Amino acid sequence: MTETMPAGLLPLIGRGLGVSEALAGQFVTLYAVGSVLAAIPVIAATRSVRRRPLLLSAVGGLLVFNTVTALSAGYPLTLAARFAAGMAAGVVWGLLAGYARRLVPPHLAGRALAVAGVGQPIALTLGVPLGTWLGSVAGWRGVFWIISGVALLLMVWVRVFVPDFPGQAAAERRPLREILTTPGVRPVLGVVFLWILAHNILYTYISPFLGEAGLRDSTDLVLLAFGASSIAGIWGTGALVDRRLRALTLVSLAGFAAAALLLGIAGDAPALLIAGVVAWGLTFGGAPTLLQTAIADAAGDGADVAQSMLVTVFNLAVAGGGVAGAVLLESAGVASFPWSLLLISLLALALVAASRAHAFRPGPRASS
Repeated sequence: MTETMPAGLLPLIGRGLGVSEALAGQFVTLYAVGSVLAAIPVIAATRSVRRRPLLLSAVGGLLVFNTVTALSAGYPLTLAARFAAGMAAGVVWGLLAGYARRLVPPHLAGRALAVAGVGQPIALTLGVPLGTWLGSVAGWRGVFWIISGVALLLMVWVRVFVPDFPGQAAAERRPLREILTTPGVRPVLGVVFLWILAHNILYTYISPFLGEAGLRDSTDLVLLAFGASSIAGIWGTGALVDRRLRALTLVSLAGFAAAALLLGIAGDAPALLIAGVVAWGLTFGGAPTLLQTAIADAAGDGADVAQSMLVTVFNLAVAGGGVAGAVLLESAGVASFPWSLLLISLLALALVAASRAHAFRPGPRASS
């Protein structure tokens, strides 16, 4: 929510700080850049630190920097606070997958990731409309005070209810290069980049895409349908990921490609377009769980650092989707989006199909 809410507050932020909406939009950009730059070095440098204090420190960073954002009267300071909040978020994302997996027996690790991952589509679906509504009630600074309060409550929750785990001993810590070159890690990162890139080309520019079908005024409802179907996709992924990781990844990517094809032929037929959006959500909702599970399986005891690499590649793909979508929008129009998704998703599908030995391995996860 910290990441997505500002997108619904851009006019208020712009007026409050005396800048254009385009400059206010850098609230989102600087946050993502902070996550990209912090995830790998901070997670690598803190591998020996106990997990709960590190998680509390990262969430505490969100509390502090969201509070600075709420108090700041100047644009440069506000951007710096957003950048620092993104760094804290990068640490949170780098920790979460490994933390969730350690809370349960190995044969339930994928399901634990799915349960933890439910928060993501809810935040993506509700963040913008909720931010817009709260901004109209409490102002944009009030929204940042609210999410600071939520961060404080989250810190209390983690401290009281979440078990602690030790970090890695020095003798157990593997060099970054060794983790990156572990068989299976790079193919998973390749699939991450392709799948998230394809998704964000359309998701970033969903409003103009829907406008071509006469649904621009229904963007919020379409995103709600996407979010609901994403949650259903996560539920299905959680039920099967520990036993059918490879098959589920192949089916999800094939379904994602089929959804792109459906969106491509929908034209100005709203019913067909909505069906394509629902199929998109169903097949993409479980993607983070599948990819985090695959890279953790491949990396073994280097899973936390590998997850930070995934976070970095994920955010680069988000940024790349925005850039690629802008180029396509200006050069070929929104009608090109689904066909671009189709091509990229087929490349990702081919990479998964070719990565059987070390990444996306068949069969169930060992129970011990």
